[in-house]
Amino acid sequence: MVLSPAQTEIVRDRHRFRVVDCGRRFGKTTLASLEIAGKAVSKNDARVCYVAPTYQQARDILWRDLKRTLRPAALSINESRLEIEVRTKDGGTGLVWLRGWESIETLRGQRFDFLVLDEVASMRNFWLHWQEVLRPTLTDTRGEALFLSTPKGYNHFYDLYGLERTDPDFKSFHFTSYDNPHIPPEEIEAAKRQLTEDRFAQEYLADFRKVHGLVYKDFDRQRHVTTTLPTNRAERILGVDFGFTNPTAVLTIDKDRDGTYFVVSEWYKPGKTNIEVVEYARSQQPNAIYPDPAEPDRIEEMRRHSLNVRDVSKDIEAGVTKVQELFRANRIKVHPSCVNLISELESYAYPERKPNQNEAETPVKENDHACDALRYALFMNAQGGTGFIPPPTTGLVKPFYPQIGV
Repeated sequence: MVLSPAQTEIVRDRHRFRVVDCGRRFGKTTLASLEIAGKAVSKNDARVCYVAPTYQQARDILWRDLKRTLRPAALSINESRLEIEVRTKDGGTGLVWLRGWESIETLRGQRFDFLVLDEVASMRNFWLHWQEVLRPTLTDTRGEALFLSTPKGYNHFYDLYGLERTDPDFKSFHFTSYDNPHIPPEEIEAAKRQLTEDRFAQEYLADFRKVHGLVYKDFDRQRHVTTTLPTNRAERILGVDFGFTNPTAVLTIDKDRDGTYFVVSEWYKPGKTNIEVVEYARSQQPNAIYPDPAEPDRIEEMRRHSLNVRDVSKDIEAGVTKVQELFRANRIKVHPSCVNLISELESYAYPERKPNQNEAETPVKENDHACDALRYALFMNAQGGTGFIPPPTTGLVKPFYPQIGV
């Protein structure tokens, strides 16, 4: 296989973390296969892992090409586990794994020399799992990572792509489908005629654009993301979306006396027991808590621990409408430390409209943990009086925000 000029530029770069934003059919599978093969045979006991959004996608996207590339060096090929043991150039052995993002927790505690993350924009709870599971696997080896994706709105991949501005370990690349010399330009032009402008720009030009059908399309980082904290706080409320395998999301929200809501921090953690959620909620010293109404047992346990838990409506559409109104009125401010909430706001969407059907009123049930927590708190609190308790007379004039160091 011969690399294209664009692929060669990426391969020759020596940054530890490379982020590639590319159009469809750019050639990222070939790039991933060759890089993985090179790293796997480069030294004894090399450990390399490729991660796709699902295990089946890892098999479908890369497995056949990787087997062909590594066959001259392969000592054993495990079809059921998607693992290949290879002979290294120094006569030792190396190991290549293929895994799916849906079971990323199984990689916790492992050690890798090189990671390839493919279709990053489609990986749910990316920052949580990158920071807590995958990044530590590179520490002992000072390992490297290659991130590949076509964009999907201004979500976590957009933020990852921008890290080169603040972190010298990162380097970002942008290539379109036109940069693959093996794709006839007329085929891309045909797609351009058949797709909407936004869809073509995203899929073929790798252009970051807002996802079609966003629930909170009025959310704008320039307007709504700020380090400003309220100086005239009236009350503190929490929105809670329970989880365990999926993360529990707790948003700490300060409402000022003008009716603006400041999301000052997020707690976004998988595998947390209810008592851990209770302890964190208590540490925030809220006036009121608005939890997921679908978890009555966990709500009752909160009440047994003397937390002021308020009733929350199960009306998703009405709650979403209220949050949309607050964004339009510029009455929601989000601290930039709330990376998971920001990512969800930029990817939480309605399902694609089917022919001869009306637009859907209920969003797709994904990218929604922090968005749900936001809806529970703001919908009920903004009704006017629901759940409001006069704040304590002390401690609120100059609030302390330990979670963000202010």
